[in-house]
Amino acid sequence: MADDFISDDDQATGGTTGFIGGDDQTLVTKEGLKKLIEELDVLKTVRRQEVAQRLKEAISYGDLSENSEYEEAKNEQAFVEGRILELEQKIKNAKIIAEKKPDTRSSKEIDIGSTISLQNITDGDDPEKYTIVGSTEANPLDHKISNESPIGKALLGRHKGDTVEIVSPSGLIRYEILGVA
Repeated sequence: MADDFISDDDQATGGTTGFIGGDDQTLVTKEGLKKLIEELDVLKTVRRQEVAQRLKEAISYGDLSENSEYEEAKNEQAFVEGRILELEQKIKNAKIIAEKKPDTRSSKEIDIGSTISLQNITDGDDPEKYTIVGSTEANPLDHKISNESPIGKALLGRHKGDTVEIVSPSGLIRYEILGVA
């Protein structure tokens, strides 16, 4: 089972870290890792230079003690550099979630990378599909939920036909799992 979460690259290089690891491990799909790398590249090549130019302009205005443009540029520089460090750490500790192979067994267990069809039986809403991903890629608007979220945690290890209960700020919500891919 843990081998489902070890990418082909890890197997080829003798990697032995499954999807369960240290707290600093970042679970991502290949697409998610690509987005992190692209964001890091933009921050290093474009944003750093933009901030440096803003700092240069602000310094040219003179007295730095009462220069709001300088303060804003310094704050932006701190944010950009912090985000660069954060992304570098996530990329360094990235663990690729291997894509799931189609499984025709009706008892397929939900895990990271699974796409689930859910029916909210509390409100009777229309069924919706979600993919369980690592926290870095979570985006509810794109129907990607984190394995660390309350609903993600409740779904892990479940099967088609199971009913799960999630406590939310609005109260108890019950979902029926209609399908797992």
